[in-house]
Amino acid sequence: MLILGIDPGTAIMGYGLVDNPDDVLELVAYGAITTTPDQPMPQRLLSIFRQLSSIIAQFHPEAMAVEELFFSRNVTTAIAVGQARGVALLAAAEAAMPVFEYKPQAVKQATVGYGRADKSQVQQMVRMLLNLDQIPRPDDAADAIAIAVCHHHSARFNQLLKRG
Repeated sequence: MLILGIDPGTAIMGYGLVDNPDDVLELVAYGAITTTPDQPMPQRLLSIFRQLSSIIAQFHPEAMAVEELFFSRNVTTAIAVGQARGVALLAAAEAAMPVFEYKPQAVKQATVGYGRADKSQVQQMVRMLLNLDQIPRPDDAADAIAIAVCHHHSARFNQLLKRG
C-alpha cells in the first residue's frame, strides 16, 4: 500500500510517500511544500492545494495519513496549521482517497515505541526503519514520513485483527 504522510503547515508542509512491497518499508519520495509569508493566506492555501494535488496525481497513493491538530498555546499558529490541514483533507477528498488521522503521541509510539519520544528519536527511527543513509530533511518531511509509517503499522495491525 502506497501511503502519503502529511505534516501540515502553511509555511512548510512536509510530505512522505511510503510503500511496503514484500512487507518491507520503502521510501518512495519525500519533500516539503513551501509558501512565503509575503503572500496573502488565500494564495498560500491555493499553492499548497495545487502542489499537493500534483503529488497525488503523480504517485496515486492509496491512503493519506495526516497528523491531528493538537492544541497549541499560539492560537494564530494553530489556526494557520488547521487551514493547511483542511487543504490537505480537501486534496485527498478530491482524489477520493481515504484519510487517516493520528495524534502526535500515536506517531511517536508507532515509530519509536514510546509516545513521549523527542523529535530526534523519531527522525533516527525513520532513518533506521527505512534503511536510509541520512535523516530526511527538512524536519517536516521526516515527520510526514513518520506519520506514513504510523499508518502502515496501524493498517497492518488492523488487517491482522480482521484475520483473527
